[in-house]
Amino acid sequence: MNYKARIAVFGGREISDDIYQDTVKIGEKLAQEGYLIYCGGGEGVMEAICKGVKQESGVSIGILKGSDLSEANQYLSIPILTNMGITRNSLLAMNADLAIAISGKYGTLSEIGYALQLKIPLIGYKTWDIAGVKQADSLDEVYSLVDELL
Repeated sequence: MNYKARIAVFGGREISDDIYQDTVKIGEKLAQEGYLIYCGGGEGVMEAICKGVKQESGVSIGILKGSDLSEANQYLSIPILTNMGITRNSLLAMNADLAIAISGKYGTLSEIGYALQLKIPLIGYKTWDIAGVKQADSLDEVYSLVDELL
């Protein structure tokens, strides 16, 4: 299958129900549009994005921190074990044509930093407000920024 582009989704493990539902919708839309999705493969934002992608028969690749498949969420299409811990955050940015940061704490912040260093276009949704991150205030704004930046 040919994909339009590779999109990495960064985000936290501990998120609100609203963020979870919004992230599922983002995953659905990205899969409908034909994007290949990368994420950390775990819980929270990572699970929600994979769930949305799976519901639309898309493909999500999870770059896992450990060496055990049990850390992968149930919706993930392809798990990749790294045994690299948080060092794997750099791999997410390196494999993206565009990144979307959703919510998150310091792990998400590190992923944002890698994307900015690599000059990967980056959209922020309810996350860190940092120079270089195009902030979206709504789901429609996320979608239009994806189109604009790619």
